[in-house]
Amino acid sequence: MALESTTDGAHEVDLSKVHVSVYRAANPSAATVILHTDSSTLKGHGMTFTIGRGTDIVCLAIKEVANRLIGKDVETLFADMGKTWDYLLADPQLRWVGPEKGIIHLATAAVDNALWDMFARSRKKPLWKLVSDMTPEEFIRSTTFRYITDAISKEEALAMLREREAGKADREALVRRIGYPSYITSAGWLGYDDDKVAKLVREAIEAGFTHFKMKVGANFDDDYRRARLIRSIIDNPKYFPEDYSQPSARSLEGKNAGPMGCVLMMDANQVWDVDEAIKYTKGLASAKPWFIEEPTAPDDILGHAAIRKALKPDGVGVATGEHAHNRMTFKQLLQAEAIDVCQIDTCRLAGVTEVLSVLLMAANLIDYIVVSGSMERNVLEYASTRFYTDFVN
Repeated sequence: MALESTTDGAHEVDLSKVHVSVYRAANPSAATVILHTDSSTLKGHGMTFTIGRGTDIVCLAIKEVANRLIGKDVETLFADMGKTWDYLLADPQLRWVGPEKGIIHLATAAVDNALWDMFARSRKKPLWKLVSDMTPEEFIRSTTFRYITDAISKEEALAMLREREAGKADREALVRRIGYPSYITSAGWLGYDDDKVAKLVREAIEAGFTHFKMKVGANFDDDYRRARLIRSIIDNPKYFPEDYSQPSARSLEGKNAGPMGCVLMMDANQVWDVDEAIKYTKGLASAKPWFIEEPTAPDDILGHAAIRKALKPDGVGVATGEHAHNRMTFKQLLQAEAIDVCQIDTCRLAGVTEVLSVLLMAANLIDYIVVSGSMERNVLEYASTRFYTDFVN
């Protein structure tokens, strides 16, 4: 079975073998690609994420990347997704407008994500189950090790996966029973008045959340007041249902959890220089956040390391990764001991394939992974319905 076409959201382009549909979704913050095969029943849907302007440029780049798949046999692609990914990134002219960063990397994310979606559909499994069911050898073939073997080699990764294979069935059973832990950001956006913040935090508690993230960096006095407000709610038993059960002690290790087992996180969205980040965050440390996210420029590995070192006596960690544009950036953050929490974005990295390589490095070098250690200590970001209703049907 061969790929026949791709479609992009702005227009549909029929190619000699592959039909690629690349398009902007109803939500202008997404560039989406559909990979079509010569079978009417097998397609692959992938996306990457922007925040609006620039999406059309990403769509053009997606078509250039996807064109490399024209006429390829899908089973050959699936058999070695790491090799497939390396091939997608091997065009010398497209690498010139990267390499492995910026718009061309966002575009590669959409295409790689579409291939993984097609792979999972062909096996009639959700993506998580497809990856979970892989043998250690299949997992190794499904990711890339280029430029990261000084952090983890194929041999080291294979040994680690084999060692952890024995507990995989139990971990899957746990996920199926309780779901995957997540946190909520929507209660802590900048611009909300205190009444709205309080209302949203209480609603989040009622919905079962125990991890809460707030945005900071616009005004210190406002941030300090809002942090104390959130703490006054998530640490107060009167706002919790009678049958409330605290998260396990293991899941809360190192997170500055309050008496009700709730965790506060802060996100600065790259607003500060290094010294400013240290001073500002120290001023908020009494609110006991688990971490400060993106305290400075996402490419400043040494800056993050300096911030982490300065905040360690205050018990506040450092998180980043949302704008870490490739596995090499993560490698340096991990090797420099610059972060406590590794945050991964499958639309900023070049798709699932590269995410797997970062997961391997993080599992080898750090305790916490946020996909955004062990599952119970990790959390995903909860995406409300506004993020996915545009993609239904």
